[in-house]
Amino acid sequence: MNTSEQTLFLLKMRGPQTAQQLATLLDITSMGARRQLEAAQDRGLVAFEDVADKVGRPSRRWALTREGHARYPDRHADLTLELIAQVKTLFGDAGLEKLIGARERSSELAYGQLVDPQLDLAQRVDGLARARDGEGYMAHAEPQDDGSVLLVENHCPICAAATACQNFCRSELAIFQRVLGDDCKVERSEYLLEGGRRCVYRIVPVG
Repeated sequence: MNTSEQTLFLLKMRGPQTAQQLATLLDITSMGARRQLEAAQDRGLVAFEDVADKVGRPSRRWALTREGHARYPDRHADLTLELIAQVKTLFGDAGLEKLIGARERSSELAYGQLVDPQLDLAQRVDGLARARDGEGYMAHAEPQDDGSVLLVENHCPICAAATACQNFCRSELAIFQRVLGDDCKVERSEYLLEGGRRCVYRIVPVG
């Protein structure tokens, strides 16, 4: 991955960043980072916003544009939308519900094979994050100081399908809950389809 691609990837994974923050992450000079950003801006892939900090002059935060996010595409979006439409035409809403239900059962079974219920919560969430990452969600786990763990998904590889039919991701909370066990509670704190930059689930220990 060259520096240009790394710059875009960091903005995808970390959200808005200053040129200096990117320079540190890329191990290049701040001038080099600015050149990468300006080149990406010329291609319509990034844009900036000047944010007023509490002290000093505003800081310039760079972020991906819609075109920038489109470099990490929905998997086979056009085909997926066509298949959804055809299933509804041929089998109606009930048929689509059966398809979604089968996908949910398959996902839960696959995750259950990868998440060891004997491990501690952070390790279980990490296992689930690895499974989701393998499916294209750019996922990782972030343990928090209060004992909770965040499951962060920086990309949705089925975004077109989920947008057309939100039932495709309706039961993720329930699936994650069953896979992770009853000693925790799963809450969604950010949601891509409601304007969030990413999907984030907060897993809190209980009992």
